[in-house]
Amino acid sequence: MEEAAAAAAAAADLSDPNQTADTTLAPATANRKHAAMLERLSNRKQSLTRKSSDSFESTSSFLLRFSQFKLSIESNLACCRQSVAPDSKSNLKSDLERISMSISDLEKLVAENSYFLPTYEVRSCLKTISDLKQTIEDVTSEVVPRKKFAFKSKKASSGVVKDEIDPEPQSIEPEQPRFPIRESPGFRDKENDVLAKEFKGSEMGEFTISDLSSCDVRLTGCLRSLFIHRLRNCKMYTGPVFGSVLIEEVEGCVFVLASHQIRIHHARGSDFYLRVRSRPIIEDCTGVRFAPYCLRYEGVDKDLRESNLDEETGNWENVDDFRWLRAVQSPNWMVLPESERVG
Repeated sequence: MEEAAAAAAAAADLSDPNQTADTTLAPATANRKHAAMLERLSNRKQSLTRKSSDSFESTSSFLLRFSQFKLSIESNLACCRQSVAPDSKSNLKSDLERISMSISDLEKLVAENSYFLPTYEVRSCLKTISDLKQTIEDVTSEVVPRKKFAFKSKKASSGVVKDEIDPEPQSIEPEQPRFPIRESPGFRDKENDVLAKEFKGSEMGEFTISDLSSCDVRLTGCLRSLFIHRLRNCKMYTGPVFGSVLIEEVEGCVFVLASHQIRIHHARGSDFYLRVRSRPIIEDCTGVRFAPYCLRYEGVDKDLRESNLDEETGNWENVDDFRWLRAVQSPNWMVLPESERVG
C-alpha cells in the first residue's frame, strides 16, 4: 500500500513538471523583492541624510561669512571713531559712506540666502544689521557733526545792536537715507511718466527705482536685484528677480513683483502682488495689503522658470512684520480681498 502511494506521488510530480520549479522560484523571487525594497529604503535614507548635511553646511558657511563681514564693518567703525585728528576729518565722510555701502551689501547677502536659512537665523542677522546701522548713525553724529545756520549780532553805525544773518551761512547737509542709494542703472526723478525696460542676457543686473511720483513702471525679463526708494502713487510691474528686492518709503503704490526675497520698509497704503521663495518682511509699515503675483507678458513663464520662481509657494500671504512680535495677527498688513484685486 505504501509503495503504491509513493509511486502515485512520483507519478504526480512527473505529470506536473512546473510544480517543483514554482516551489523553488517562489522564495527566490520574494528574496529579490525584499532586497530591492531594502535598497530603496537605504538610498532614500542616504538621500535625506545628504540633503540635511548640505543644508547644515550651507547654513554654517553662510554664518561664517556673515560673521567675518560683520567683524570687518565693526573694525572700520572703530577706526572712524578714533580718527580725531583735524587732518583726518576730510576722509571720514567718504569712509563712512563706504561702510554704509558695506552694511547694505551685508543685508543683500542675507536677502539672497534667506530661502535656505532657518527663520531664527534670518531674524538674528537682520537684528545685527539694524544694530550696525544705528552704530554708523551714532559714529557719524560724533565725528562729522551736522553744520547749522550761524547767527550773530553786529553793531550798526548808529550804535543800535541788530540781529543779522551771517552773509555766508553754512549749509545744512541733508539727512542720509536709511539705505544708501546705489549708483546702478535705473529710473530716477520722474513724474507723471510711463517708464519701461526689457532686460536680456548680459543686461541682467542691479536696477534702481527712486524718487518717482504718479508713474507707471514696467520691467520685463530677469534682474539680479532691485532697489526701490521714495515712490508716491506709482504702479510697478516687474518680471522675476534672481536675488532680492528692497523697498523703502513708498505710499499709495501698487507693486507686482516676483523674487527670492522681498523686504519692505516704511510703506503706507500700498498693495503688493507677490511671488516669493521666502516669507516677505515688512518693517515700519501700515495699511499694506498682499495678493498673489498676476503679471502676464510674452515669455514670463520662461523667465520664471529660469529664475526658479515658476512654482507658487503661497508665501505671499506669510508676511513677517518685524515690528509686531505678538502671537496675534499684525494690524499693519492684510490679505487683499479678491474683489479688489487687479486682473
